Amino acid sequence: MDDRTAGAAALKRLRQQRCLSLCALARAILDSAATLHLRHMPSVASVQRNISRWEDGQALPDDRYQLLLAHVYAHSAAGQVALGAGSDFAELLQALGLFGESERRIADVRTAVIRAVTDQGGAGMLALLTPGSQEALAAALADPSRTDERVCAALASTVADVNAEVGSMPFVRLHLLLSPAVEACRRLLAGPVPAELLPRLRGTAVAASTLAGRLAFETRDDTASRALYAEATREAGLLSEPWRQAGVHMSHALVTLYSQDGLEQPRALVDAAVRAARTGESVLVRARAHALQAEVAARAGLERQTDAALSLSWYDMEADHVGDPSPSSFSAGHLRGFEGVCQLWVGDAARAHDQFEQSAAALSGRRDQVQRAIVRTDQALARIRMGEPRDAATLLHQCVTAASATGGRVPAIRLRRARQELRPWRREDWVADLDDHLMDVLGA
Repeated sequence: MDDRTAGAAALKRLRQQRCLSLCALARAILDSAATLHLRHMPSVASVQRNISRWEDGQALPDDRYQLLLAHVYAHSAAGQVALGAGSDFAELLQALGLFGESERRIADVRTAVIRAVTDQGGAGMLALLTPGSQEALAAALADPSRTDERVCAALASTVADVNAEVGSMPFVRLHLLLSPAVEACRRLLAGPVPAELLPRLRGTAVAASTLAGRLAFETRDDTASRALYAEATREAGLLSEPWRQAGVHMSHALVTLYSQDGLEQPRALVDAAVRAARTGESVLVRARAHALQAEVAARAGLERQTDAALSLSWYDMEADHVGDPSPSSFSAGHLRGFEGVCQLWVGDAARAHDQFEQSAAALSGRRDQVQRAIVRTDQALARIRMGEPRDAATLLHQCVTAASATGGRVPAIRLRRARQELRPWRREDWVADLDDHLMDVLGA
């Protein structure tokens, strides 16, 4: 059976699992269309014929029908929202992938449905769990000794799901989705969880608190951010996985770098990250730690230390990453961005510009949207220093639009910094246009 045939069979199996006839599914699809205020939908008979063609493998559901099917299967047969691993919704997305739909389009459908269900008043984290996982989690929260593999897997999946939406949804919304998972991990770790499950649960708690710390920072709650990073640091210290400790220190260092003046605290956190990463199992985490160490050195004007740290980062980046426990934590595209920042501080603006261009081109994933906005903003800063302020302003217009999609704090900080360097041209019409754009979109 080829993938397309398997995808068609999966669509048919989903319908039959719900005990839905072709006509009943067609009516459910039209009901979803009415709820979403989609007009000019065909008749029940026409939709029914389309379903038959999908299930025979003759055609892939188009964008509109993919979204409608997703809304139908986002709720269990009992009417509960269920989007997590093992749900009908997850099975639908897998079927679309087998049919040949692109990963980007599938991710767009998933994001659209998550946005919709979390708008419905309190769906929150439970939307990312299957009904069975919801029940198991409720039982474990009432009595942590009842925590089992299913609960651990559900919490880990929830944190991963929220993390996957960074760059696709506003940070404030992601923070609301994640907070219940952070609290659930906290409550379970405070109880008599079975000893064999503690490392896995603690690893999830570290990931959740670290991400929550970053999201709190992005939503301008520095007090909560510091508390969450302290919690993540404490829990990571109880694990025999130094790369997790390094990850917490690096995330904390980055938000500290942008939330207060001075390099002393960020440098201390980065140095702690490097020490942990050197004894850890993740080469990519070690590469990222050295890259961040290079940026801090560059900001301090230490060119030799900057070059040494970048060399170590490239050495790790070019090593064998097979089996790395944190495979998506860092890439050559990210490292090019760090090189560009270092060049801005202790090198050549033209060279920095080219490195930013390479980095932005490589950061093409949905989750890279925030980082790409940061890189493009820094690239505009390089253009200003190259004597091309008007071209820089044009690029900054694109960065404003990208930054507004998530409400990211770091892109906004970088934008303000770039705008400050345009002061010599503040009387120019094209600078006034940029100011208007900044005010309209970011209120800054």
